[in-house]
Amino acid sequence: MSKTCRDIAKHLPDGCPSMLVLPLYASLPYAQQLRVFQGAPKGYRKVIISTNIAETSITITGIKYVVDTGMVKAKKYNPDSGLEVLAVQRVSKTQAWQRTGRAGREDSGICYRLYTEDEFEKFEKMTVPEIQRCNLASVMLQLLAMKVPNVLTFDFMSKPSPDHVQAAIAQLDLLGALEHKDGQLTLTPMGRKMAAFPLEPKFAKTILLSPKFHCTEEILTIVSLLSVDSVLYNPPSRRDEVQGVRKKFISSEGDHVTLLNIYRTFRNIGGNKDWCKENFVNSKNMMLVAEVRAQLRDICLKMSMPIMSSRGDMETVRRCLAHSLFMSTAELQPDGTYATTDTHQPVAIHPSSVLFHCKPACVVYTELLHTNKCYMRDLCVVDAEWLYEAAPEYFRRKLRTARN
Repeated sequence: MSKTCRDIAKHLPDGCPSMLVLPLYASLPYAQQLRVFQGAPKGYRKVIISTNIAETSITITGIKYVVDTGMVKAKKYNPDSGLEVLAVQRVSKTQAWQRTGRAGREDSGICYRLYTEDEFEKFEKMTVPEIQRCNLASVMLQLLAMKVPNVLTFDFMSKPSPDHVQAAIAQLDLLGALEHKDGQLTLTPMGRKMAAFPLEPKFAKTILLSPKFHCTEEILTIVSLLSVDSVLYNPPSRRDEVQGVRKKFISSEGDHVTLLNIYRTFRNIGGNKDWCKENFVNSKNMMLVAEVRAQLRDICLKMSMPIMSSRGDMETVRRCLAHSLFMSTAELQPDGTYATTDTHQPVAIHPSSVLFHCKPACVVYTELLHTNKCYMRDLCVVDAEWLYEAAPEYFRRKLRTARN
């Protein structure tokens, strides 16, 4: 969209002021985000193309016109399939009015809505609270850690559906965090340790399993990288250049190992900002990764966990990921497509993944993104046998390769 606007700006009729086109989104490098707050040069109109970061998070002065697509990318969790998906969907009426309010904060303004009034009337009145559309495993784990009696009937302000609650309990059970004592749900010693990490339960479990695979240093880095907004900056206009400089970090074992290589180089050169710029790495997010990692490492030390490095042996790192992310796996099908192991949902490898042109037999992923297809993001190549070792009962029911 930014490119289209810039192209149009080159051929404007006489007497039409020039356009300065600026994108705005969370993973854009900080210095470029700041450009949206600077005044436009004399005789220029400033056009900002933004995600919903501009809806509530920030206020930009001098905005006179807002163009609202009526769409938003939001998290949705399906308890039946166990899939948490980032999907493009319609906004609510509340969000539409919030967007309208961005125009003319200091003066009168206009909002152009790219939908009819009839369509607007069909929008939901309010945005569905996140607790009713996300995976509740973290919430349930924290309630159990606080020794809340009978979490199944906990009185939430915005009540999630019983299906969501049951799915969260089932997930924690598979991760070995729960036990049933005298008709009550309580945490196992593993569950109590998991609750000490400010992370999704599956990532807490990844860290707690890492001593067994002698790769805690590497896993701490990978989990920290997955806990912040993307550390990679991919300007579409410079795609070939980006691919050229990234080649040296790419691992055929997947995105997690590739990210690990990038972080290691970043640390070795002392977090040099020029290096980040040359390699299209977001230095602000990288600094955040280092802070998150230090915090997680402290928690490990407080638990007296042995912190070892795999010393370049990436198979142990991949095994550890397979043993904790086994609920997010996909298998290659005979027709060359992928399907998730548990619900056989058709999925595809995201174009941003280093495995996009590869066809590994079995992968674990950390996120699903739903646009025109359901894409897996952040992938790691694993062996079907490792998954079977991790959760034999679960995979006896699920795995095609296990049956073969």
